Amino acid sequence: MLNVISTIFLFISTIFLSYSQTLNQYLEEAAENNLALNASFKVYQASLEKTNQVTLENPQLNIGVFTRPMELLMGNQRAEASVMQMFPWFGMLKTQKDEATLMAEAKYEEFRQQRNVLLYQVKETYFQLQQLQNTIEITESNLDILKSLEELAIIRYQGGNTSDAVLSVSSAVRRPSQGSQQGNDDGMGMGGGNASSSSESSSSGGSAMSSMEAGSGSGKLTDVLRLQVQIKAMESDLQQFEIDKRPLFARFNQLLGRDKSESVLFDSEISTQKDMGWEITMLEQILETNPMLLMLEKEGLAYQKKGEMARLEGKPMFGLGFNYMVFSPRSEMGVPGGMNGMDYMPSGMGNNMIMPMATVSLPIFRKKYKAMETESKLYWAANQRQKEDLYRSLETEFETILASIKDSDRKIKLLEEQIELIEQTMELSVISYATVGSSFEEVLNIQRELLDFRFNLLNSKIEREIQFAMVETLIGV
Repeated sequence: MLNVISTIFLFISTIFLSYSQTLNQYLEEAAENNLALNASFKVYQASLEKTNQVTLENPQLNIGVFTRPMELLMGNQRAEASVMQMFPWFGMLKTQKDEATLMAEAKYEEFRQQRNVLLYQVKETYFQLQQLQNTIEITESNLDILKSLEELAIIRYQGGNTSDAVLSVSSAVRRPSQGSQQGNDDGMGMGGGNASSSSESSSSGGSAMSSMEAGSGSGKLTDVLRLQVQIKAMESDLQQFEIDKRPLFARFNQLLGRDKSESVLFDSEISTQKDMGWEITMLEQILETNPMLLMLEKEGLAYQKKGEMARLEGKPMFGLGFNYMVFSPRSEMGVPGGMNGMDYMPSGMGNNMIMPMATVSLPIFRKKYKAMETESKLYWAANQRQKEDLYRSLETEFETILASIKDSDRKIKLLEEQIELIEQTMELSVISYATVGSSFEEVLNIQRELLDFRFNLLNSKIEREIQFAMVETLIGV
């Protein structure tokens, strides 16, 4: 028995885990597999290699061979070779490496920004899917209300007992959704079932109409017909919602870097991510960790390094090397003392010679270096203004988002209270219609108002979650 219970528990746990992929898991998958983000990371890795390219200039090797030996006193010179290594001014290489490192860090912040934009797109699409699924559930709930009202209108028209029908309407009003549906046969990860409800409605409506008697009760046949028109419109809306799923799923899978036909599993319940009170320190965190601000900061430091490089390039460069000369022995020529020594040349020993060398560049044309320094200063000034403008824009954007979140909070609380009241009003109106035959138009108006309020509540919740996602994007988490 214990083994059976354990097996059943394991099976249930496996199903639960398979249907409880969190948004964070999808975000991790997108960060790992999205092709555009991977390309951006490769660009950052390529920029890191710039630091390894900062080295001394390659030494120069010169080799010369005489076609005919040059006769010199110490012997016949056959060839010579020289090597020269140039060295920049002190601190030049370190400055170049610092500049390359800062530019690579700026590329990393750019990558972080692209990652944050991607994660925001994943969250936004995920919330849109939740919104669509909840729209379907609210529409199905409203369809149940209309069918219950249709049953009530038919009973009143036939003159039957309406008590059970009134309870059915009340039960449908108090049941705002059909529950979270996380999978269906098409592999798209959201509940379907609209075709069956549509066929059931059509068959029930047809049988109800065929079974009616000609006005034996106090109700009106027009009430039934008007309800059937709305039911058919709701069923058509549900079919369209099923069609609207596919582009959202394709976009979601594309953001995650996988095939568009893969299934997406998620919970249709919309849970609030945060409570108010976080906004006190949030702005400071945004201004400290926003990727675009950090990118501009790194670029500004890099421009300062470029200015130092321009100043150092205006300094002399030093070169050190040596010249190696190859000699061969030369035999004695002439007779000592003959012709007053004019035709005599002693023998050469042919010893090779090494000559150390040094060179210094003379950067006397200063216009180029002054222009380079001015260029870096202007770029740095432009960078500072961009940074200040972005700083203020982030403050403004945060205040706008914060106002929107607070507005959504207010709307959610108000709508929840209004929905509770309008549900009570709906129940009372249905009872009044069933007992004393009050205006059916009033019942329909309240039903439409209840539907609108539920849609507004759903939209406010989704809007609040999207605004929170925007705040997280500004922070750069």
